[in-house]
Amino acid sequence: MNPFALIGAAGCALLMGAAIQRGATCTVAAVSELVDQRKASRLRSLLEASLWVAGGLLLLRLLPLPQPALPAPFALTGWTLLGAALLGLGAFVNQACVFGAIARLGNGEWAYLATPLGFYLGCASVDGLFAATRPQPLPAGSPLWLAPAVLGLAFAALATWRAIARWRQPWWTPHTATVSIGLSFLALLLLEGAWAYTDALAELAHGMTMRSATRLGLFACLLTGAMFGGWRAGLLKGRRLEAAGLVRCLAGGLLMGWGSLLIPGGNDGLILLGLPLLWPYAWAAFATMCAAIALAKFACRPGPR
Repeated sequence: MNPFALIGAAGCALLMGAAIQRGATCTVAAVSELVDQRKASRLRSLLEASLWVAGGLLLLRLLPLPQPALPAPFALTGWTLLGAALLGLGAFVNQACVFGAIARLGNGEWAYLATPLGFYLGCASVDGLFAATRPQPLPAGSPLWLAPAVLGLAFAALATWRAIARWRQPWWTPHTATVSIGLSFLALLLLEGAWAYTDALAELAHGMTMRSATRLGLFACLLTGAMFGGWRAGLLKGRRLEAAGLVRCLAGGLLMGWGSLLIPGGNDGLILLGLPLLWPYAWAAFATMCAAIALAKFACRPGPR
C-alpha cells in the first residue's frame, strides 16, 4: 500500500471507531431492544449501514474509478448456521457483539480488551475442535450487480438530499454516526480491500502475512477512534476491572471466534459486506445470529415467582 493510501485508510479506521462508539450498531443491543421494547430502531440502523455500502458500490460501478476487489461468497451449509448460532451465543455472553465491544472499550470498560483476545484464541483453536471442512467458496459475484444502473443514481440523489437536510442540524448524531460507519467502510474497501478487524484477528491466528501488519495497524486506529469518541462524549471514564468481567468477555470472544470461522465472517463483515452484496449465506447467518441472541435472552429471563 502506498503511503497516501495508508494514511487515508488509517483516517477511515479512526472515523469508523468514533462512529461505532456513537452509533447504534451493536447487534446485542438491537435484538434486546426488539425483544424488550418491541422497537426496531437499532436494527434499522444496522441495516441502514448495509444500505449505504450497497448504494455506494452501485454508484462506484457507474464511475470511471478503479473498482474494489471483493472476496468470494461462500456456500450456505449447516456449518454456516452452527457458526452463526455460536456467534450469537458468544455475543450474548459478551453482552456486546464485535461492534459493541469496540464501543464499550471507547467508554473505558477495560474488561472488553479480553474480547479480541478470546476471539483470537477461538480462531486459533477452531480447526482442532470442529471436524469441519473449510467453508466452500463460490464463484465471485453478487445479485447486487443485477440491479439497474438507475439505482446508483437514485442513491446519489438520496445521499445529496440527506446531506442538505442535515446541514443546519447537529452534525454528529447517532444517525450520522451510522452513516459514517458505512461510508468509512466503503472508503476502506477502495483503499485496503475488504477489511474488518475480526478478519485481521483471524488472519493473525493462522499466521502472519505481508498485509497483517497493516490490518492490525488499522485495528489500533479503530480502537483509538473509539476512545477518542468516548472522550469527546464524556463517556471515557476509569472503571474498576473485575475478574468476572474479564472471564465473561474472554469466553464471549472465544465463542464468537469459533462462530466466525465456521460461517465464515464476524457480524461486522456480515453487516458491512455480506448483507449489502445480497449473499444468501450472510443473510442466513445474520438472521440466525439474531435468533440465537433472542433465544438466549428468553432462556435467561427469570421465571415466575
